[in-house]
Amino acid sequence: MSKAFGSKYRIESSKEAEEFYSFVKDLLNNETVLEMKNFRHHYSTTCYQHCLNVAYYNYLICRKLGLDSKKAARAGILHDLYLYDWRDVPRKKGEMPHGMRHPRIALEIAKQNFDLSKREQDIIVKHMWPLTLRLPRYAESYVIVVTDKYAAVLEIGAHVKGKLKGLGSKAVGSVLRKVS
Repeated sequence: MSKAFGSKYRIESSKEAEEFYSFVKDLLNNETVLEMKNFRHHYSTTCYQHCLNVAYYNYLICRKLGLDSKKAARAGILHDLYLYDWRDVPRKKGEMPHGMRHPRIALEIAKQNFDLSKREQDIIVKHMWPLTLRLPRYAESYVIVVTDKYAAVLEIGAHVKGKLKGLGSKAVGSVLRKVS
């Protein structure tokens, strides 16, 4: 069972997430997508969990705005479909940083495994805009730019909160209680 960070709903079994799950179920059960569970993304969050987080919030926002929430959800699952820990791969001289090149890598892997619409392709390849210099073409592509950063903040925040709790300090504990 899984859920997006910050959500109280289980993706596979809640009434609230039923439509979202119907859109992405095939992707979540795909062997290539499941491989993302083996790679760390933001500290203790896996690439798979990060993509689930982004996909869920893409879906919610796009549905609320009357955009294509299905394509936004599906592209969210695939937006970081690169199968390596970027921290372990040394950058070659003259090579762009990971943040600028991984959208193309993710798109190529996604295209090898799934039939993607032009909209889904744009969402995946432009999710790091403005680092990926070309402007997003679709509204859903702009949504993922925001949800990707939002999910990263949630994930890093969860990691920091866990570290602070682990310190055992009464002062840190009282601050966390006030924030929570």
